[in-house]
Amino acid sequence: MRRTAFLIFPFLYSNNRTGSYLLTALWGFVLCCITVKSYGQNNNQSPDQPTDLRVDLIRMPGAVYHQGVLTDYDLSNPKGDQRSMESQTINSRYPSFSWADPDHISRQTAYQLWVSTSRTEVKNSSPACWTSGKVLSNQNINALYTGPALKAGTVYYWKVKVWAENTSSASSVIQAFKTGDGLQKADYTLPSFVLTKTLQNAAPVHATPLASNNQTALYDFGLDAFGQPILKINAADQANILIRLGEKLDQSGHIDTLPPGTVRYRQITLAVSKGLHSYQIPIKSDKRNTGPNAMIMPDYIGEVLPFRYIEVLGNLYENKIQDVIRATVNIPFNEDATRFISADSILNQVWELCKHTIKATSFTGYYIDGDRERIPYEADALINQLSHYSTDASFNMAKRTLDYLIYHPTWPTEWSLQNPLIAYNDYLYSGDLRHLNAIFEQLAPKVLTALEDSTGLISTRTGKQRPEFLESIHYKVFDGNEGLRDIVDWPHTEKETDGFVFTDYNAVVNAFYYRALSSMATIAAALKLPKEATYYRTKVKQVKHSFIQHFLDPSTGLITDGISTDHSSLHANMFALAFGLIPQKNIPVVLDFIKSRGLNCSVYGAQFLLEALGKYDRTDYAIQLLSGQDQRSWYNMLREGATMTMEAWGQSFKPNQDWNHAWGTAPANYIVRYLMGITPALPGFKEVQIKPHPGSLKQASIRYQTIRGSIHTAFHQNGTQFTLTVAIPGNTMATICLPEPYNKKPLLNPTDKPVVTMDGQKVEASFLDGYWIIKNVLAGNHRFTLQTQRE
Repeated sequence: MRRTAFLIFPFLYSNNRTGSYLLTALWGFVLCCITVKSYGQNNNQSPDQPTDLRVDLIRMPGAVYHQGVLTDYDLSNPKGDQRSMESQTINSRYPSFSWADPDHISRQTAYQLWVSTSRTEVKNSSPACWTSGKVLSNQNINALYTGPALKAGTVYYWKVKVWAENTSSASSVIQAFKTGDGLQKADYTLPSFVLTKTLQNAAPVHATPLASNNQTALYDFGLDAFGQPILKINAADQANILIRLGEKLDQSGHIDTLPPGTVRYRQITLAVSKGLHSYQIPIKSDKRNTGPNAMIMPDYIGEVLPFRYIEVLGNLYENKIQDVIRATVNIPFNEDATRFISADSILNQVWELCKHTIKATSFTGYYIDGDRERIPYEADALINQLSHYSTDASFNMAKRTLDYLIYHPTWPTEWSLQNPLIAYNDYLYSGDLRHLNAIFEQLAPKVLTALEDSTGLISTRTGKQRPEFLESIHYKVFDGNEGLRDIVDWPHTEKETDGFVFTDYNAVVNAFYYRALSSMATIAAALKLPKEATYYRTKVKQVKHSFIQHFLDPSTGLITDGISTDHSSLHANMFALAFGLIPQKNIPVVLDFIKSRGLNCSVYGAQFLLEALGKYDRTDYAIQLLSGQDQRSWYNMLREGATMTMEAWGQSFKPNQDWNHAWGTAPANYIVRYLMGITPALPGFKEVQIKPHPGSLKQASIRYQTIRGSIHTAFHQNGTQFTLTVAIPGNTMATICLPEPYNKKPLLNPTDKPVVTMDGQKVEASFLDGYWIIKNVLAGNHRFTLQTQRE
């Protein structure tokens, strides 16, 4: 599919922040003019065809890899020794198919699928292959295969054709996929995907002469990433040279050989042979991050290390370095899926920092906590999931991680309660219920209702963590730890927890309890479990009443940390506000209190602070935090030398931290979901809401990929007019919400309605909570303006 973005991004703007204005403007121009091609599709396909084909949500299922490196052929064109090849496999007997409708299909009315073990049969739409027939439906994601159960270890081919009321598409390209050798009896099992290697060349930084005719040469890959070094050397004779790998430089400009915390450094002696040879330097495993609880790298990939720099020491006059390469490891990631640019250069840098982190930290195929442990934790997974969905429309890594965490829980109370939130997000963004249906019974105990007592609240301190409860959540007691413990934030410092007072009944824990119940109510209803849905909806109302009754201080209007304390922390209030637990009349005082506390939380807590600010449209303060330059800022991570988000705000905040921790990526999902305002109004983006929260930001532009195709949107405001341009993918309906342009001057007549136009024509718009709303906007390119009169 080709779709040329027409988004408007003016070249001239006023910005007092540091950075290259010209570079920002040029990138804005590139983003506006770029022609988008669907990821992994045939470039020769017609714009009349469905695109972005997926099987069980896997893109490019026909791709073939050799030791993780993508080859130039697929399952339908095998070459070489297949025993040394890897491919993604479909493990369902009855998989689902998804596609993006072509541009001219604004509302799909029907589709037809063809599936066969013969490519020729599918190409010719042969009666010998299975076909769905013409199905009268607007479904273009997660359409279930209903033919004979698929066979194990078999290559299949499929294509799709779609119809609108008065038109039809051409058939899609034919896509191949392979079923797993051990195809289970279950109708649905998560697919397997391949970790990939990408070969990157380093840029030489400098060469420094040393004594005894030796030299040191430094190479920089620009960004930190998990990978393996490969050197091509032309040696005059056999010799030993030293290879240093690192994430950080010291003050002299060399790799820091004594880095702080878990910042990585490794020195390796390489024996070179005479002549020109290529050397893949093996990485030895680290005892802590390859232990029994860690995610282990597969044999076809091998061990990896995060590094940005390579330094070579030795007689480089006789041992000439021809090439320095890093084989970078991550899951398949579409770099072009989402592109963002704004008038704030620091905000742009923070976006790129977070986006790269999501790609780079996917190297195990699970959402993990960074390189120090490489263990999945629920809280890391939730933030990682939201930011992954905000940078690439890829869903199986989240499903795979949730599946793992169900049976391998970690110790914090709030972490257990985040399992239903991950499940809810999975449904909301992918529209797929099959995995949730498979895990629902195991998911229910994670809500921790067993810990509730007569207060209507849950507690880990009232003797309810009995063996049968711990067994129900698959929690194994270890090292004297008898069960779940409340965490609030991490690390437990005065600043990171804002002095939170821990009591038997914890406001943050019970805010998560409320949100988990709400998520389960939605999931149960979607799974058509009326009894369970009614139960959870009833519990939601009861817990909200209990929460306000026990934690709301009527004298201040704030939420206290617990029942037996009058202390009100940032955390007690920001979590309650983010999850919708603050009475309407108390919202202004809670927002003022939150603003007064600043970033007195960790990078993890910042996710929920930004959620609260986004939900109640405190954009200027949110952008102030996102673009801040003090020690508690994402910019500080860049300033200290990191190119992935840190585990904490800086090295001094957590001495043992690592520099590759994706739970610091909250800005990525805030930018998509709140600043640009793109959220699914119905699961799987059947309907989308575009509700930008610009504050005083003059302009911003994004291309954002969903399961149904790419959304392009840009806004610009000049004080009296707010302009929004959007491109909505086929078979998607949109609700557009326009804010009034930022202007400190009052309206000439506050009773006058602004003039709202769509595609040059005046339209009626309803007003709600500061936004002018246009509903039922069909797929295609649109331009909206909102004009006000100011003094």
